[in-house]
Amino acid sequence: MTVRPLLASLCASLDDFLAQPLNTVAVSGASAVAILDANQPVFYVVSPAFWQQMTDLGQAVPVQGLRKRGQPRRPAPGARSDPAIDAHDEDLDEDWGGEEDGGEDNSGHGGDEPRRAGHARQGTATTASKTRKTGYRSADVAGSVLTQGTMRFNRFDALADQLLDLESQRVKRGELSAASVGILKNRLDAHVLPYFKYIPPSQVTPMMMDAFVQRLTDSHLSSTTVSQYLVVVRKLLKLAIRHGFLREIPELPSIKVANRPRSMLSLSEYAAVVRTAHRLSRKGDKAPEVKASTGYRERFWVQPRHLTLPPDMAWAIRFMVNSFVRPGDLRQLKHKHVQVVRGSSVYLRMTLPQTKKHDAPMVTLRPAVQVYESALAQARLDGFGQPDDYVFLPAENDRNYALAVLGFWFKWVMREAGVPSEDVMGRLRTLYCLRHTSIMFRLLYGQGIDMLTLARNARTSVQMIERFYASALDGEMNVAMLQSRRTTKT
Repeated sequence: MTVRPLLASLCASLDDFLAQPLNTVAVSGASAVAILDANQPVFYVVSPAFWQQMTDLGQAVPVQGLRKRGQPRRPAPGARSDPAIDAHDEDLDEDWGGEEDGGEDNSGHGGDEPRRAGHARQGTATTASKTRKTGYRSADVAGSVLTQGTMRFNRFDALADQLLDLESQRVKRGELSAASVGILKNRLDAHVLPYFKYIPPSQVTPMMMDAFVQRLTDSHLSSTTVSQYLVVVRKLLKLAIRHGFLREIPELPSIKVANRPRSMLSLSEYAAVVRTAHRLSRKGDKAPEVKASTGYRERFWVQPRHLTLPPDMAWAIRFMVNSFVRPGDLRQLKHKHVQVVRGSSVYLRMTLPQTKKHDAPMVTLRPAVQVYESALAQARLDGFGQPDDYVFLPAENDRNYALAVLGFWFKWVMREAGVPSEDVMGRLRTLYCLRHTSIMFRLLYGQGIDMLTLARNARTSVQMIERFYASALDGEMNVAMLQSRRTTKT
């Protein structure tokens, strides 16, 4: 029997169809809907009315689908027209064999839902008729849908969960810090998943990636942050390749990362903030409840005992400038990490926990020894100073809060010292700028300083010093060294 070919003018993803099949079929009208798996049509469905019409004409549909029992429903975006599917269906000119079912729905759902592909009809002898002329069996298509990949991973939220699990495993192996996983989760929740929520990974295109970068740009994110977001998306797409949804990662936008080095203090500004910190500590003045941007605060987050400045602030400023440590290192610094060395040179040897994949000991300049011994003496008077006690603000067990308090004090001290909160380049001065100041002072005032030794001791690299820390270094800063002359031996 010669029949007309089944043409599909609409298409929908398998994931959307399984979620709510009736929504997909309801918009099909007198046409078939092509169900896509990995962007390829794997079977077709029609509405019950159209099925009845085709049955009356002696036509049969080789495969159809149903939502599985117990599977939760979720909103489906609905079927959509796809010219590629239209062209594909126009080439289908083979004859289909009719099914001898008498119009009864044997799926167990009556006539309200589309029939399921490959559903065996017990008590009938229609299996042979399904392979008539084309040899195309429903069981083959159903099998292909089940074996072409785990379709539940063709969603960015499922891939995101898997990525977080993989990154957590790296944390357990010591390859990654736990904070990195937290940053990854924040980026997934902030922009990645909200944008890609309704886009299957198998359908990501370069134009979609351009629109994603536009979203990040409109959110006023820096080029560095945008580049880091693209790294997250690239990891998700690599997982999609592993599941077989993509053959290769779509072309991603090229983002030129602009280096934004931190600010630093000049020698006079550094001396001013140290003197001011000592003065405020001696006088016992209370911090004004003001904000630089909006005036007076209605509520103050700093606890009352921290509204007066202890000597820890002056110690922390001097210690950072003479030890190259990061604020995060200062927060975790305990007495067991510090050893005073007195020999031909006097310095502190610090064996800090690993930071940014660096775990080598650090040595300080001589002034850091006097700062540490003063802090240790005060800590012992206050009942601290044991090996597991913290060097700065030892009474605070919440070290994130302790670091935030030091940052608050530093802004207060700069304001009282008349030091601008921004440098001439408009860069904010925070507690981290003291590490920048420490490295720059060595480059400016150290005699014959070796860049590699400085980088290793500061737990960074020569490239990072050149890109960020020393980027503000110019010839005028070392004009005396540039004009110096070698002495001739006689």
